[in-house]
Amino acid sequence: MMNSCKKRILVIEDEMHIAEGLKLNLSLQGYDVMITSDGISGIQKWKEWQPDLIVLDIMLPGIDGLSVLRNIRLEDERIPILILSAKGAPNDRIKGLSYGVDDYLSKPFNLEEFLLRVERLLVRKSWYNEGVDLNRVDSASSVPFYTFGGNRIDFDTSTAHCKCGKVILTEQEVRLLKLFIVNEGKPLSRSKLLETGWGYSVGTTSRTVDNFIVRFRKYFEDNPKEPVHFKSLRSIGYVFYHSPPKGRRAGP
Repeated sequence: MMNSCKKRILVIEDEMHIAEGLKLNLSLQGYDVMITSDGISGIQKWKEWQPDLIVLDIMLPGIDGLSVLRNIRLEDERIPILILSAKGAPNDRIKGLSYGVDDYLSKPFNLEEFLLRVERLLVRKSWYNEGVDLNRVDSASSVPFYTFGGNRIDFDTSTAHCKCGKVILTEQEVRLLKLFIVNEGKPLSRSKLLETGWGYSVGTTSRTVDNFIVRFRKYFEDNPKEPVHFKSLRSIGYVFYHSPPKGRRAGP
């Protein structure tokens, strides 16, 4: 296969004999390949290196592959992701697809089939990129802004227009808002918010999440003491509602 310019492929795989084999065969096809062996470094390399495609194992140390997938999809809906996993049960495939994976291969797999799938995913990516500014980061909802309850969040400029005026959002606030928005109406545990929102689960406490919720209520709620958008779920975590849920009394 001939490439006019080298496409970058990030392989996130903890079995080094598999990772090195993939790197060798992908390199022979003309790709620029980087490998990493755990979820935390995988997320870091994705941000730093900006690959054209990610090959992702599910069973990873630190953070599993599905959490890596969800983390990436908060910021990038378009990068193609191919999962390689020993988990081949239908439920595992369905979960991966629901989180935004583009393709799925179970181990052991045929190398020729793998290379063809990689090539096809990269061709599709080139279609998506026609006329698109690659430096722009899409929002999780694929639109540049999101409105709810008289509030407007502009993901292009990381700003919010709300009852207290214009607010400059931090990168972490943007990530957590995206996570809540794409899971509107679904309970999110503190551990899941930490794992997916921060990209790691060590060294950060659940109190950190609580502090961010206090901020969001200050920004976006008419009465922060009686929130209707960012609500607590006892012994679980939090849930975000675009509109106040019907038939339920407003409360913290």
